[in-house]
Amino acid sequence: MKTLSKQTKSVRPQDVEKGWIIIDADGLVVGRAASLIANILRGKTKPTYTPHVDCGDHVIVINADKVKFTGNKLKDKRYYRHTGYIGGIKETSPEKVLAGQFPERVMIKAVERMVPRGPLGRAQMRALHVFAGTEHPYAGQQPAMLDVASMNRKNKVRV
Repeated sequence: MKTLSKQTKSVRPQDVEKGWIIIDADGLVVGRAASLIANILRGKTKPTYTPHVDCGDHVIVINADKVKFTGNKLKDKRYYRHTGYIGGIKETSPEKVLAGQFPERVMIKAVERMVPRGPLGRAQMRALHVFAGTEHPYAGQQPAMLDVASMNRKNKVRV
């Protein structure tokens, strides 16, 4: 008869099986989508989650230019960066970033701030692939579609 083990199993990096997930961000709330994507990248949705191992799946985000913010965050929220020179702080709003040349950076930065800093977080961020349109070069991996909008009614902005 099989008995229950009292030891926690820790997965090794060579035993990790990485899948591919595709998320359509059209109309999704940025923070809610980013937190879900960060959990998938870290591997927290798997039963074999190990904190010190990159055991998450690859995530493809399409339509990242069509994400939404709730309230007045589109105009009021500020993103700060520093040039490295004295007094070189720069700021911008999500509205300007979404209207600019690289609108997918809003989603990338939101997810990046939710994964750990350091080598593990950088390795997990390499599994994130964000595209402004619907086209992506990862069709050969046969990614599974994840419908984030149907998980919770607050995940999608309803007009």
